[in-house]
This record gives sequence, structure tokens and C-alpha cells, in this order.
Amino acid sequence: MQIKPTGSCLGADILDIDLSQELSDQQFSDIVEAWHSFSILRFRKQELSDDEFVNFSRRFGSLDLAPTGRGGKPFNASRPEIAIISNIIVNGKKAGSLGNSELVWHQDMSYVNLPPKASVLYGLEIPKSSGDTSFYSAYEAYSALPPKLKTKINGLTCKHDATRNSAGELRVGYAETYHNKERPGAIHPLVILHPNTKRKALYLGRRPNAWIYGFSSKASDALLDELWDHINSHNFTWTQNWEKGDLVIWDNRCTFHRREKLDPSQNRLMHRTQIADDYPPTAPS
Repeated sequence: MQIKPTGSCLGADILDIDLSQELSDQQFSDIVEAWHSFSILRFRKQELSDDEFVNFSRRFGSLDLAPTGRGGKPFNASRPEIAIISNIIVNGKKAGSLGNSELVWHQDMSYVNLPPKASVLYGLEIPKSSGDTSFYSAYEAYSALPPKLKTKINGLTCKHDATRNSAGELRVGYAETYHNKERPGAIHPLVILHPNTKRKALYLGRRPNAWIYGFSSKASDALLDELWDHINSHNFTWTQNWEKGDLVIWDNRCTFHRREKLDPSQNRLMHRTQIADDYPPTAPS
């Protein structure tokens, strides 16, 4: 097994390993160490059954059930821990979620009290010319903040909207609009301390419908716009150009990610698992 960094501020390839085979404790320990160092790992040319995909994912911890929204059902009831991400339509029905939409920068499921610590995405059917996934280092985003802005956000918390997904689609069972105080969602620190690396990271979830707790709507929007303008003015990124058989795991606590809009004439089919965390996002002491 070899570890080859991408050359960006995050991401590394793990080479010469077959994830369909059982990993030794030493191999897995090396993988975890690399994951903490690079935040994102890619394994290419994998051929995994659902069982093998789930078994590898579970080495990192307990798995969350695939998010469906209130009243929603998993696409595969026999595999409720696997989310199917797809733009394919079969007999008029969606084969998976998120469709062809372009997704905003986000962290997965930050709208719940205990978001997953990691997501694992496996490419089964890949478009030829769309759907790349870009990642952004929340460590570097925090480090590059102007000192005055670091001081300004110290100790502040943010409510993360639960009503819409990262494509902006309304989830099952929610109203179209809410006031900030009544909007469903979880409240987390704007700055968190990673439990393993002990590095500080911005924890923003996504911009739409976010609210800095206790602020007026105007003041909250102004500060959140300042933070997101800061993110968009830097290029602390690495982009995953998908190939069939790619498996990517990213640390949800210290990275944002987004996807390009898909060409609806080209099929995309991905399986995703999410690794449950032990503790909610925690502010530095």
C-alpha cells in the first residue's frame, strides 16, 4: 500500500490496495492516519459489492442510516445505511436522490445534532463530462481568516437549516418558509476543534437559510456573507475527477464539498455511506 498526496492542501491517493479484501489492523491504522493528515482519501479501481462497501465503511465507526427526511423512505429498504445518489429515472421514478442539480458548498447533515464525521462515496456509473466533486479545506479557511474576523466569530453559534437539501430541494414534511427562530435545524459552533488533529476549522454547513443564533436577521446575514465571501475568495480546494470504481472518503468535520451540475443525458450512480460521530461539533476551549 502506498500513499500519494494530491499536491493540493488536502487529499491523497491510497495505491495498491483492494478494499474487497479484509484489511489488516496495521493497514487500516495507516489509512486512518493518512485520512487525518489529508482529510480526503481516494481509492481507485475498486470492485465492491454492497456488503464489501458497507464492511469497509464500518471499519471507521457505526453507520448512520441514509437521510430521507421526515416520512421519506430509503431507496433500498434492504440496505438503509446506503444512500443512492443518482440522476437516473426508471419507469418514471427516481433511482436515487439529488438528480442533476448543482450543489452548493456544504457539510453533510450539519442540520442534525450529531452530524456524521465522514462520508464515503463510491462511483458505480460515471458521466463522461460532468459531475466532478470539489473539496475545500475548512482548516485553511479558518487559518486564513483576518484576525479581527477570528475574534468576531469566537464563541458564536449558527443554526443549520434542516428543511432543504444541498440542492435546495424541500425535504419531506417541512413548510416552504420559516422564521429563523422557528426554522428546524441544529445549532453548532462557527469554529470547531477537530477531536483527532486538534486543529481549528470553520463549521458553516451551507449558506442558504443559516442563522447566527441570537442575531437579528440583518446582522446574521451580514456576518455569514462575510465568512462565505472569505471562503469564495480563496482556493483551498482539490477536485475529484470521477472514474468508475473510485471510492472517496472525506472528513465531514473539516471539509466542505460541492458537485458540478450534471448532464441529464449521462447517467450517474453513486453509493454513499456516512460514519456516525461520537460527539457533536465542539468549540475550542
